[in-house]
Amino acid sequence: MWPSGGIIDTAMPDYFGLTEYFTKVLHGKSYGGQTDLARYDTYYYQEEAAMIMMEDICKSYHVAKRTGGFKEACRTLFHREYETIRALDHVSFTIEDGEMVGYIGPNGAGKSSTIKILSGILTPEEGTCTVDGKVPWKDRVSYVKDIGVVFGQRTQLWWDVPVIDSYELLKDIYKIPKETYHNHLEELVSLLNLGELLKTPARQLSLGQRMRCEIAASLLHGPKLLFLDEPTIGLDAVSKLAVREFILRQNRDHGTTVILTTHDMQDIEALTHRIILIGKGRVLMDGNLNQIKRGTGSIDETVAELYRSYEIAEVGS
Repeated sequence: MWPSGGIIDTAMPDYFGLTEYFTKVLHGKSYGGQTDLARYDTYYYQEEAAMIMMEDICKSYHVAKRTGGFKEACRTLFHREYETIRALDHVSFTIEDGEMVGYIGPNGAGKSSTIKILSGILTPEEGTCTVDGKVPWKDRVSYVKDIGVVFGQRTQLWWDVPVIDSYELLKDIYKIPKETYHNHLEELVSLLNLGELLKTPARQLSLGQRMRCEIAASLLHGPKLLFLDEPTIGLDAVSKLAVREFILRQNRDHGTTVILTTHDMQDIEALTHRIILIGKGRVLMDGNLNQIKRGTGSIDETVAELYRSYEIAEVGS
């Protein structure tokens, strides 16, 4: 096992390489004994089943730095000083098809950079990454048809037009067949209780109403993988429960793989069993949520203590 929770047994001897192995198996030959073949069969099965495989992903940013004042502003016109920020430092993990995973960490830990790489927006400097067998930043046009993204503080709805018009535009962008679109829309309207909201411009929706419409927009094309970034931020208790119940149902009924990034630990506790903790650009822990709970303390207290134990807690927390 990789330390971060991967699937490859590095202690397993590579007697003849996977390519040669599969060639021999296809020709009905047996090499290395039954045990060795079973090991390779297990490796092949796990690799096929994995929805996401990240290995040693690195990403850095160069940030311009200067002190205040007009003189310093003029000086930077001719000479700028930069600081290199290591956002991701050899990040590795594997997520299986149909899994729901909480990806947590303090601000600046590297969560957004990870999601941007997984969604094909950023290209890493080092490492390999495949999602459903595709490299996100290389196969982006075909890849984005299989993913949905919800950012709690951003919108994919056109602000001044009725929600249904935004959905029609998304249908054309994703080239969704008419029958498929209407089937998905009917299901989403029913489950999320959108009803009259479809006729309302996005700018006139409440935050809870808009978030339900955002989630529907991300699922119109039937993605296999759903990225949720703070999906319940700012929502009241009733709206939070409705969103959580819908996400659970989507995973249960359609087998949608979900990656949830949030600071709301109640969302993590309600939706996921596995968490990946990232801090200072590194995966610090990958395990079961129940394994980190201590006594009768709340999940927020447990995670805060976890942050302090890894020395990644923000100042003042």
